[in-house]
Amino acid sequence: MESANYFHLRELGGLEMIEAQYHQQKFSRHSHEGFCIGVIEDGAQQFFRTGENHYAPKGDIIVVNADEIHTGSSAVAGGWAYKAIYPTPEMFQRLTLDLKTDNYGVIPWFPNAVIQDPGLAAQLNLLFNLLLQPNNTLFKETLLLSSMSWLILKYNKSRVQPNDIPPAKQRMQDICDLIMSTAEQDHSLSELAAIAGVSQWHFLRQFKLHTGTTPHTFLIQARLYKAKKLLLQGEKPADVSNQCGFSDQSHFTRHFKKSIGVTPSQYTRHITSGGIHLC
Repeated sequence: MESANYFHLRELGGLEMIEAQYHQQKFSRHSHEGFCIGVIEDGAQQFFRTGENHYAPKGDIIVVNADEIHTGSSAVAGGWAYKAIYPTPEMFQRLTLDLKTDNYGVIPWFPNAVIQDPGLAAQLNLLFNLLLQPNNTLFKETLLLSSMSWLILKYNKSRVQPNDIPPAKQRMQDICDLIMSTAEQDHSLSELAAIAGVSQWHFLRQFKLHTGTTPHTFLIQARLYKAKKLLLQGEKPADVSNQCGFSDQSHFTRHFKKSIGVTPSQYTRHITSGGIHLC
């Protein structure tokens, strides 16, 4: 049996959390706006991240950086169960300002996709279970900050961005920004390459070097980011599908579940005015 519950925790600045058990689910290559920090509770997961495949059994911590392309599927016949939170880059960045590390004010980057740290895993499990309960906001905030601080101080290897960005990289970033702001539009390869000022072939190469994925996959992710925001605002899935440029609702639902792990309707049901809906 497969199940997935999604939570939007308004009392914690809109922090998102998932509690899931999968057997057949296979996440295609996708990314999240936020980091993914989770613990495998049962079974084992295999996933692609940072150019290679990884294996995470029960008790291991899984980490995916914000906007990082990754996949996910079961590594064993019995499937896998896990809980995970999705802190935003801004949440981590604010914390680095307080911690005053060498990478002061820089959004962290975690090179390890799988971490074996029983102490941190136990604290994260305590946090996850607490997040599913009402009240205790102070304790929740304390555990969240403590867990994120632990990750930064022990596992962060932030890649400091150079002051002078190469022109090609800046052009690709401009294209990414354009796609994110106009995700509902049916962009063409010739259009995007012309804006970047390169041939279509060179554009595809440069774009993948910059983002780790193809323009089409990036466009789908941009549409899903927009869709989540509209669903959080109370829009109906059928309306969101049209507003985000999907060809039809089934097309929208298929991509949403392959990326988020639940359907748009399930995601909407899990979000209530109180921030948590237990299913």
